[in-house]
Amino acid sequence: MLTKAENAAGHVVPDATDKTRIDDRWTRGTGRVSMAIMADTPHVLFVPGAWLGGWSWIPVATRVAAAGYGVTPLTLPGLAPGDDRTGLMLEDAIGHVADAVTKAEGPVVLVAHSGGGTPAAAAAVRLKERVVKVVFVDAYVPLDGVSVDDEMLEANRDASRQSADASPDGSVTLPLEAFQFVMLPGAPPQAQQILFELFVPEPSRYLRDPAHDVDLVAAGVPAAYVLAEEDTAGGLPLPGATFARRAGVEPVAVPGGHMALMTHPDEVAAAILAAL
Repeated sequence: MLTKAENAAGHVVPDATDKTRIDDRWTRGTGRVSMAIMADTPHVLFVPGAWLGGWSWIPVATRVAAAGYGVTPLTLPGLAPGDDRTGLMLEDAIGHVADAVTKAEGPVVLVAHSGGGTPAAAAAVRLKERVVKVVFVDAYVPLDGVSVDDEMLEANRDASRQSADASPDGSVTLPLEAFQFVMLPGAPPQAQQILFELFVPEPSRYLRDPAHDVDLVAAGVPAAYVLAEEDTAGGLPLPGATFARRAGVEPVAVPGGHMALMTHPDEVAAAILAAL
């Protein structure tokens, strides 16, 4: 059963305009919102989904920072403009997240969207002494020995592989029609086009490589799952409630679709804060 997250979720999320600093380093996942943070307050690392960079988390991250947390939106290798995607493997994404955990001060919470769930889960198990929780937001929760590709519908898997095979760097491009249907259904065409142009090709092995050592429940890593009520158009290969069960939790409902982190940042931030 979905449980509804109240907008405030027991936290006050004030206007962060004069309390935060955001700069262009966020495109490569190295920028942070700077605030005075208590030493025992976890640092929140945001992991983006497929085709996305750290920019996709900025609306939510700004609100979480305003509530008193240090935040860093990450951009995985190959997902920043101009990155070389040739030869990138899932381990490169996992290693990038693990490196960010190691460099962060104090305990860490990982917040992952969509395909970012696999590198987040793997890094959390690998560094469970540092990661105090993983919060999945409309995210894939992996199984040991299984890839995202393995769980796709056959038609989607075939289209993904055809795109990768046709690409000189082995990356997968999301077609505009699929983007409109899955990512931002019902939005004005101009808004869809603007967001679509920010998407970059996804290294195909992030989707094809099987995950290993990703069982959060067995590793004793706490988790939470935030699920958008309208994420039913194929943004995930299986229903979000199925992924929540893999993490050993019940999903918390927020309004919006697969890109609720951008269309409903107040509610998504409140749900994340409630989980911290």
